[in-house]
Amino acid sequence: MELDGILFDSKKEAERYSELKMLERANLITNLELQPKFLLQEKFEYNGKVIRKIEYIADFKYIDEKGNTVVEDVKGLKTDVYNIKKKLFLNKYMNKKLIFKEI
Repeated sequence: MELDGILFDSKKEAERYSELKMLERANLITNLELQPKFLLQEKFEYNGKVIRKIEYIADFKYIDEKGNTVVEDVKGLKTDVYNIKKKLFLNKYMNKKLIFKEI
């Protein structure tokens, strides 16, 4: 689905974007980012081969009115890959005072 010239993976994600834009216009959130990337594991070499880095790409990231950094993922279906990346993300980034939300 397309909204504001942005192609979203689902109608639900586009609707959440619209809600977040309204909150941003009302100055209830700031610094809205789409598709923020979080490094879960650096690339490395194994037996002469380069093993690619692993990243988690959330749907949204923003600062709420209390100054907290919020990371959101809009999910209809939670795949095994998503569940693993979510666990790695939570383990690595929750000590950074982030709030994680699944919508």
